[in-house]
Amino acid sequence: MLPSGLPEQIGDHEDLARFLTQGSQYTQTVVKPSAFLPWPKDRETSVFRHGREPRQRLWEIGAEAAGSRALHGAAIVRAGQVRAAQLSVESEEPPARHAAIRGWPWLDTDADLQKARQKELAAMVASAAGPPVLRDSPS
Repeated sequence: MLPSGLPEQIGDHEDLARFLTQGSQYTQTVVKPSAFLPWPKDRETSVFRHGREPRQRLWEIGAEAAGSRALHGAAIVRAGQVRAAQLSVESEEPPARHAAIRGWPWLDTDADLQKARQKELAAMVASAAGPPVLRDSPS
């Protein structure tokens, strides 16, 4: 068990929240692939183990994760859908409930091909996420 009380292994059925901190990551109806692209510094995408409900708890976790950045909303995707894109999801606490999407292609010799492959995988994950949960959405 992790300090949060969650099991270390993330089940395929578990919801993962990717917090949206930039307007370019979504529209009112679609999560864009850019929301899931990995951070180049650590080569992974940060997510939290939480679904759409309860919204109040989702926003509490999101506010902590966003820090000084604006929190616009969240993209919710199942861990199994991430794995279907040939990526892995691994627990990484602290902070509580944190996980990382890993396994992104890194091709140091061909940056354009690397970016294209990452966008392709991010598009698969984003399409599985469905519409974003926005902060101003009714509860």
